[in-house]
Order: sequence, then structure tokens, then C-alpha cells
Amino acid sequence: MSIPIPTPKLPTPLDVPSFEFKPPSARIPSYTPMVIPPSDLEAPEGVQGEAKEEAPSAPSVQLPVIDIQMPLPTAEVVATATYAAVAAVATTTLATPFFDQIKKKLQKFIQGKIDKWKQQQKKKKDSLVN
Repeated sequence: MSIPIPTPKLPTPLDVPSFEFKPPSARIPSYTPMVIPPSDLEAPEGVQGEAKEEAPSAPSVQLPVIDIQMPLPTAEVVATATYAAVAAVATTTLATPFFDQIKKKLQKFIQGKIDKWKQQQKKKKDSLVN
């Protein structure tokens, strides 16, 4: 006698399309090497160097008592310092009255709150004594 062994009925597999996978690529950074000449580099004989223009020297004042020369600032530095000073003075001059008014109103408001708090404390103290 043989025992019937059940066989499972499996569903048909899904048709999954295949695709080609391309691995990622990256751009590798590169740089051009900087060539620094040696410190003892000299021009070969027979080669003339180019004439270099000297930068204009900064104006200076000779102080006779101490016998030194004091460099003067350039026009750009003086102009920048002047603009900054004028802006600071103008801002302070214009803002001071507004801040004074705000300060007075805040002092009145805070003093009113303190007075009210003191009165409440006094009422509580009087009610506890009676």
C-alpha cells in the first residue's frame, strides 16, 4: 500500500525584466603642481633683467625734535576713517533723543509696577496683623 504524498501547486513566477547595472563613476580631483624656483636662482650670463618700477613711497613727515620720519596715512585710509567717524557721530546724535524718551517711559512704567507691588504687600501685611 502506498501513501499518496501531496505535491504543492506553486504559482507561476513573475516575469521580472532584467536591467543592466552601471557602477557609479567619480571625477578624481587633480591639480597642477606648483614649481618653486630655488632661492639661489640667478639669470644666465648675457641675459639682462627687466627694469622694475619702484612703488611710490608713502608720504612722511620729519619730526625735528626726535629726529625721526613719521609716515602719513594714504588718502584712502583717511577717507575711510572720516566716513566711519561721521557715521558714528551722526548715529549717536540722532538716536540719543529717541532712547531718552524710551528710557523715561520705561522708568515710569517700572516704577508704577513697583509702587503697586508695594501697596499690595502693605495690604497683605495689614490684613495679617488684624
